[in-house]
This record gives sequence, structure tokens and C-alpha cells, in this order.
Amino acid sequence: MLGGTGFVGRAIAQAAAGRGWQVTVFHRGRHEPPPGMARVLHGDRRADGGLAALEGGEWDAVVDTWSGAADAVRASARRLAEGGCAERYAYISSRSVYAGPVAAGLDETGPVVAASVEDTAEETAGDYAREKRGGELAACESFGDRALLVRAGLILGPGEDVGRLPWWLLRMARGGAVPAPGPRELPVQYIDVRDLAEWVLDALPAGLSGPYNLVSPPGHTTMGGFLEACARVTGGGAELHWRSPESVLASGAEPWTGLPVWLPPGADYDHMHRGDVSKALAAGLRCRPVGETVEDTWEWLRQLGGEAPLRPDRSPKGLDAETEARLLAMPG
Repeated sequence: MLGGTGFVGRAIAQAAAGRGWQVTVFHRGRHEPPPGMARVLHGDRRADGGLAALEGGEWDAVVDTWSGAADAVRASARRLAEGGCAERYAYISSRSVYAGPVAAGLDETGPVVAASVEDTAEETAGDYAREKRGGELAACESFGDRALLVRAGLILGPGEDVGRLPWWLLRMARGGAVPAPGPRELPVQYIDVRDLAEWVLDALPAGLSGPYNLVSPPGHTTMGGFLEACARVTGGGAELHWRSPESVLASGAEPWTGLPVWLPPGADYDHMHRGDVSKALAAGLRCRPVGETVEDTWEWLRQLGGEAPLRPDRSPKGLDAETEARLLAMPG
């Protein structure tokens, strides 16, 4: 695992160890690695000599969750490929790599954003789509048809450090009237981080390569199913007050950030919640029920004392009290 101490990397490392695999974690040493690792290596691939700890190692597969500029992926993939250190390379990418506007039902053959393996942090300046596409190119440059590109959608589940599902859970736990962005039957797509981990770990020994959209199938759940599960498991007596997309937007509530997960019907919604995942389903993707994801995330939050971690490069999510009151006052 390149990384392995954050949300997605930790879930994959833990799942691999749970299978009895010998797992090596390479990271900067800023956080504790998951328990059960066979080996822990320290280094910073953005620094001169930062990959020295990988010298002489041999691995059946590498999983890389890097979210920054492509030059870091290029450095690690090149070192591991040229040294004969690894057989396969899985890069956890994103469905954000597709060039907009993204039509509903787009599969892996859709057009992608422009990027380069030589992109640096100064050049991309936090352009997430370009960074992820550059990472894909860097993985393929060194590993070719031995590179697996996991184009994940919205990722939720225990350990989430972005703040989407945790915000909804903590808000529901406070109880009272909660504005619910509708319509209630609006389908949403996401992937439980544990389902992502299991699929990746099945795909590597199976020799899968190239891009795969990885998110739940259309119709897996709805905004109603998602928010009602949040209200139910927290037991706070929250009362959902459904509001139309028009009312939500008129209130000034921000889709996706102010109201995590939710997007109004339109181009952005089609991109995020109407993706084609038939290729991954045919390759064995299994998605657990939304209630299980929500319940297990709530249990994890309770173990933390009700305070969710947040990555320093991610902004806080959720509504402030004034915007919430304004939205509640809007017509349904």
C-alpha cells in the first residue's frame, strides 16, 4: 500500500490483512498504520530520495490512493516497475476524470480531461480531475496492461474523513426538524469503502486492468432511503421535512457541500449519480445495503465520541443554523 493510513488506503490494507495477505504499508509516518501490517516503510515520494525504502522489495501488487499531482504517481510507479519490484499496480482514481458535461449512463469509454504524467502541484493547483487523470496516465506509463484504474464515485463508510455521511449522522442525532433535499425518490450512487476494498483485492489476482467505474448500481438507494436510514440509526427523533430542488436552491443552501451527497437534477447530478457500472458488476462488484453502511458508520462515530476526523485538504460540510432555518421556512 502506498499510503494506507487514510480512509480508502486503510480500508484496503485492513481488508488485505484480513485475507491473510502479507501487507506492506509505505507512508510518511504522520499517522499510525492499521494493525496487522507485515511491514511498515517510511518515505516521501515527493522528496529527493524519498522512495529509497522501496529498494529491493518485491510485491505481487501495489495499490496507490494518491490524490495530488501526477508526478508523485509517476515517480513511484516508475521505481517499482523498473526495479521489477511489483507485478501489478492499482491506482484509485475517480469518476471526476470524465470531461464535462457528463451524460447519464456514461461508461468507461467516455472522454476524459486533459492531463499529463509530468503535471506538478504548481501546475495543477488543486485541479482534482486533472490530478487523478494524470495519476492514471502515470500508472499506465510504467505498468501498461498491468495497471488497474479504479474510477470510484462517492465513497462513504466507516473511517470517512471527508465529512459527508458523518455530518448527516451527527445532524440527525441532534433531532428536531431537519430539511431533507428532495425529491425523496431521487436515486443516489455511492460506494461503501469496504466494498471498494474487497473488489480491488479480488480484481488484482484476477488480472483485471484498465478503467472501471466503481460505484453502486443505479437504484441502489435514494435520498429517502439514505436520509431515513440516518435518522433511524441515530435514534435522535429527527423529523425529515422534504424540500424541492427549487426550494433548496432558493434558500441559498449549497448542493454537495452544504447538503452532502445531494445534487439537484441536471448535469452535475447525471455525472455523480447516474454512472454506468455494468463493467464492474460483471467483474464481481457487490454492494451492501445502505442501512448497513449508515449503521456501521454511526457505530464508528460513536466509538470516536461523536467527533468525525476531517482531512486538512477538505472543507467542512453541512448547513449553518441560519441557512437551515431559511430552508425549513421554504415551501416543500
